[in-house]
Amino acid sequence: MSTRGGPVAAPKQRTYDKNPAAVNALSPEQYQVTQKNGTERPFTGEYWDNHEPGLYVDVVSGEPLFASTDKFESGSGWPSFTKPVDAANVISKRDFSHLMVRTEVRSAHGDSHLGHVFNDGPREAGGLRYCINSASLRFVHLDDLEAEGYGEYTTLFGNREAKA
Repeated sequence: MSTRGGPVAAPKQRTYDKNPAAVNALSPEQYQVTQKNGTERPFTGEYWDNHEPGLYVDVVSGEPLFASTDKFESGSGWPSFTKPVDAANVISKRDFSHLMVRTEVRSAHGDSHLGHVFNDGPREAGGLRYCINSASLRFVHLDDLEAEGYGEYTTLFGNREAKA
């Protein structure tokens, strides 16, 4: 960027991919959940009871998935959200495992198994419940969004300003 009236560089467009180094750094539970389509036990994940403001990103690719503003208490024991922060980063597919039909959700760029989406969420917010494994997520606190390259998402939090 120039401060003397010259051209101003556009912000670099961030790309998200399945990062082999991130996959190698996963804990055994994170690996089982994200790479082997596993499920963590309810009420055991790091984020099921998190009430801090911020963004949940894919632990493998870093792509933004869910915002705390869309998180709600479902009583299920897993973090639950009404919608993804960017629908292009979450894909759905039919899951016929466990002798039932469900809709699996995966990160679009990291191809991480995230959890499942159900039609029993809050009606006033669209009726969906994205039931997500904490092990598939990394939480970026509102105060850290700018520093970690997710500054454009601060607008999701209304008037609350991130602390500098």
